[in-house]
Amino acid sequence: MKKNVICVSLICVLTVLPIFAQNEPYRNSMLSIEDRVDDLLQRMTLSEKIAQIRHLHSWNIFNGQKLDMQKLESFSRGMAWGFVEGFPLTGENCTENMFLIQKYMVENTRLGIPIFTVAESLHGAVHEGSTIYPQNIALGSTFNLDLAYRKAAMIAQDLHAQGMYQVLAPCVDVVRDLRWGRVEESYGEDPFLCGLLGIQEVKGYWDNGISPMLKHYGAHGNPLSGLNLASVECGVRDLHEIYLKPFEMIIKNTQLLAVMSTYNSWNRVPNSASNYLLTETLRNQWGFKGYVYSDWGAIEMLKTLHRTAYSSADAAVQALSAGLDVEASSRCYPELESLVKGGKFDEKIIDTSVRRVLYAKFKMGLFEDPYGIRYRHSKMHSEESIKLSKEIADESVVLLKNEDNLLPLDVRRLKSIAVIGPNADQVQFGDYTWSRDNKDGVTPLEGIKRAVGDEVFVRYAKGCSLTSLDTSGIEEAVSITRLSDVALVFCGSASAALARDYKSSTSGEGFDLNDLNLTGAQTQLIKAVYETGKPVVLILVTGKPFAIPWEKEHLPVILVQWYAGEQAGNSIADILFGKVSPSGRLTFSFPRSTGHLPVYYNYLPSDKGFYKNPGNYESPGRDYVFSNPSSLWAFGHGLTYTSFRYKNLRTNKNEYSFSDTIIVKVDVENIGLRDGKEVVQLYVRDKVSTYVTPIRQLRDFKKVDIRRGDVKTIQLKVLVEDLYLVDDLNQRFIEAGDFEIQVGTASDNILLTQDITVGKPVYLGKGNNVSCIKQKMSSCQIDISGEIRDVQATLIQNIQIVEKSSGKVLSVTDENGRFHVKTGNHEILIFTKEGYQPVEIPVNNQNIINVRVNYGD
Repeated sequence: MKKNVICVSLICVLTVLPIFAQNEPYRNSMLSIEDRVDDLLQRMTLSEKIAQIRHLHSWNIFNGQKLDMQKLESFSRGMAWGFVEGFPLTGENCTENMFLIQKYMVENTRLGIPIFTVAESLHGAVHEGSTIYPQNIALGSTFNLDLAYRKAAMIAQDLHAQGMYQVLAPCVDVVRDLRWGRVEESYGEDPFLCGLLGIQEVKGYWDNGISPMLKHYGAHGNPLSGLNLASVECGVRDLHEIYLKPFEMIIKNTQLLAVMSTYNSWNRVPNSASNYLLTETLRNQWGFKGYVYSDWGAIEMLKTLHRTAYSSADAAVQALSAGLDVEASSRCYPELESLVKGGKFDEKIIDTSVRRVLYAKFKMGLFEDPYGIRYRHSKMHSEESIKLSKEIADESVVLLKNEDNLLPLDVRRLKSIAVIGPNADQVQFGDYTWSRDNKDGVTPLEGIKRAVGDEVFVRYAKGCSLTSLDTSGIEEAVSITRLSDVALVFCGSASAALARDYKSSTSGEGFDLNDLNLTGAQTQLIKAVYETGKPVVLILVTGKPFAIPWEKEHLPVILVQWYAGEQAGNSIADILFGKVSPSGRLTFSFPRSTGHLPVYYNYLPSDKGFYKNPGNYESPGRDYVFSNPSSLWAFGHGLTYTSFRYKNLRTNKNEYSFSDTIIVKVDVENIGLRDGKEVVQLYVRDKVSTYVTPIRQLRDFKKVDIRRGDVKTIQLKVLVEDLYLVDDLNQRFIEAGDFEIQVGTASDNILLTQDITVGKPVYLGKGNNVSCIKQKMSSCQIDISGEIRDVQATLIQNIQIVEKSSGKVLSVTDENGRFHVKTGNHEILIFTKEGYQPVEIPVNNQNIINVRVNYGD
């Protein structure tokens, strides 16, 4: 009956909104967003402004799963608020209650400003009934950008069915400490890969009516000691080239409106109170126009954790002044009202943040469609979404080792199988999901039984748990292995379910490890099963790499199945028995031990030992005395059930100018007996440079499906401008010189190389081989040309091009709408003409800037 009431209400809304929308200018969709924001902002009281940069939380207005309207009215005080979440709610209750909250905001507050309904959707909406997709670490391992887009587009359906508009995703942190619990939330250790996948997810959400929020902005993925919220210590170069790089890529290539700040600090300044990060970099350098949202409780932590603020009021001033617009899960921003009234804080700073939030709401169409009428046919957990979850799972599994081609298993040659381990009959979805219950997914044991049917007898023993040292169950596992033809051992980790179940977690937010050996008695279990002499297949079901050198040396087969969503059991069964060929590749290198950290692939040439004489206990050496500093398996590694041959590497030329694109082609032949997917990886090394550069850096990749016996020519590309260096002041420049193009199957398996030259280097000592392009990409004057059109693509003449820093009119467009100016490479240009809305565009070293202008003053 409730659903019928909602449907009737929606029909009424559809009837009255068009009439109601003409009363005030801010409701007039024919006006520009800027004009609507200006009109609405000048109508707002100080209290209403502060409410727009604050958050209603489920504990404020819900009694369990039920919305308490009296609490809503009391807490909101008749004002429209900025944001609301209901993380503990089921999907069905979200559908009903988010509509009621929105209806209250639109129809029962003075200004009727719609609210941003907020959800988590790291790998599926975090409400019961939503489709559970593979975790981010799994998506990264697919090396498939199309899957990233499709996943976000499909999650949008669940979100619309639940009445959501804003999601706290995607997470694009580059992670370099594997002890950290949040490894699973990252696509990988490489900034380029994280940026490309993030771009596709952002577009997938945006194109389907959901506003995505990038997180976590600031140096985040390498916390000291691997502990959550710990500071990150790095220089300016690593800050911008590693940790901030994905954010920059995404902001400059999408229409993103929201970014989340981090809890931790960099360079002794909390990221949530850093003017350098939130204003100077994010807005002044990158041109970001949206709002920054605090990670939950991050503003209060300025007082309680970082100790940079004396009080909640002090914390509010620090955060808002730095450029953090929206407060979530703390109560510091209410202090702003008394500060303004007492003359201790400038209301204009609040206006700036409110303006950003309102801009996003207008941009998302909330004022025209606050109830999501456009998406009323969306439904949760569709058949299409289940199929996509399985597809991502299939492409994410990484085959690390397959001695003597033991896999795939042939059901016709097996009589019995032992399925063993703490993760064999337990779903592991990963953090930020709504369930840890087997009824909501397919376990490996269930998937294997379905795959073999009555043809093979399946025995099961848990063997041990993930968190206990109790070994009493190992004897049963050994017994069933002796009675079976092969043992499939499922070990790994477990993560929490957000706002629901946190017990016995060994991975995920707040669950960090001091040791990367397998937890509990898992190693004893694996060794005991191995001692039976039966073939052992180890499957790590996990959210992070573990140190497993013994397993690599002794076991014939090892796979890693990152948390693979609700279809994980069916997926791993299809791979084990050959219905699907594994095609995932590592996006995190595996360490030999915890002491080998860090093990990321793009290290500097000095960072893996000088003596090149690694030792062991039989023959001690140096670098290390008793070990090898290299990783156990490196970034990009992954096997398939077939083999590929690389040949005929060529580039479109040997010498490049600074504005060129390097085109690389290579022929890849499937020389095995099966069809398969290959991930062709292109790395670049700067052979000699003013500053020390990594031994190689991923610059492009392509996943291709090649039938057995076929040859495909794969084309990859690198923009020369992406080969820049960063100086001590974070100024970028491209340096003339020689670069090595490297193509291979992994970062440690480069098969073909070719040298190219950029610019015309002069080798006269350090610094003298720097081309004039260094001036171009640092702080200097560059030539810019372009054309200006209106919304109907008409070329517009007499548009003034104004240099923002000086106010100087540099030029006007000619009769063909074209212009040519010379200005600073980090300048901001303003394009203006009476009758048109002014447009501001950061130059950011662009030589060509084409502009579209809208009518209106």
